[in-house]
Amino acid sequence: MAEISVHNHGLRLVVRYAVLVLVAVVFLFPLVFMVASSFKPDNQLLADTGNFRAFLPVGDISLDNYFAAFRRAPVLQFMLNSVFITVITVTLSIALCSLAAFSFVFLNWSGRDLLLSIILATLIIPFETIAVPLLLVVSKLPWVGLDGLEWGWLNTYRVQIIPWIVDALTVFLFVQYFKDLPRELIEASRVEGASWLQIYRIVVMPLSGPIIATAAILKSLKMYNEQYLWPLIVVQDEAHRPIMVGLGYFFQLNVAWGEVMAYLTLISIPVLTFYIFLQRAFIASIASTGVKG
Repeated sequence: MAEISVHNHGLRLVVRYAVLVLVAVVFLFPLVFMVASSFKPDNQLLADTGNFRAFLPVGDISLDNYFAAFRRAPVLQFMLNSVFITVITVTLSIALCSLAAFSFVFLNWSGRDLLLSIILATLIIPFETIAVPLLLVVSKLPWVGLDGLEWGWLNTYRVQIIPWIVDALTVFLFVQYFKDLPRELIEASRVEGASWLQIYRIVVMPLSGPIIATAAILKSLKMYNEQYLWPLIVVQDEAHRPIMVGLGYFFQLNVAWGEVMAYLTLISIPVLTFYIFLQRAFIASIASTGVKG
């Protein structure tokens, strides 16, 4: 009976992993098609779409589409802009949202629950409903920079960063995680005379590695994928445009699908790099913490 049980268990594992591999392959097909098509001229790309050759780098393979993509648009500038905007926004978001969540969970103040409910209610408001009012606000806001006082945030990095620093989802994730932390650690730190800021910095945040990595992944993907509508409204110069806006350069006049695939492959590199780095940080933080999150 023991041998039969072991055999059945092994068979279930084989079936489970076979299904997972099949699902992974299905999800990878679009990426494989994109990368393979980026090396083909347009006539071959379109001819191969009707068969399995679309997923293989075969035929007239070259890097011409990549060179043409760099000639058509300042791809490197767009990539650097997107990485800069995403990194700064995610870093500030983790800091401010975790501070807000800390106050909601560990501090007692009037109206705390009501304010948290209002913040969470903003999750149901689509961005399109506030785009125009937000544009009117940021076009008139002052800013003190190296050149002195300026009016209006248009055509700047700050207009693409500051409005997205604090969001309800990130606050909610930190609130839920902080609620599961042992209260004994907080009480012991207070007895020893630690201030709330010291507790946040020395006790709470070192134990919050898993939620920091999770929030960073979600925020990075959200920022990177949604850098289109808002930058398209508030940024007109190429020096500050992110990579999603640059995709429009390839659909002007004659559409070169090989160049489009090359551009999509290029803009996928930062996303994959972010994801792999943060995923490893997530696994390492789970392995290093002794507190269940």
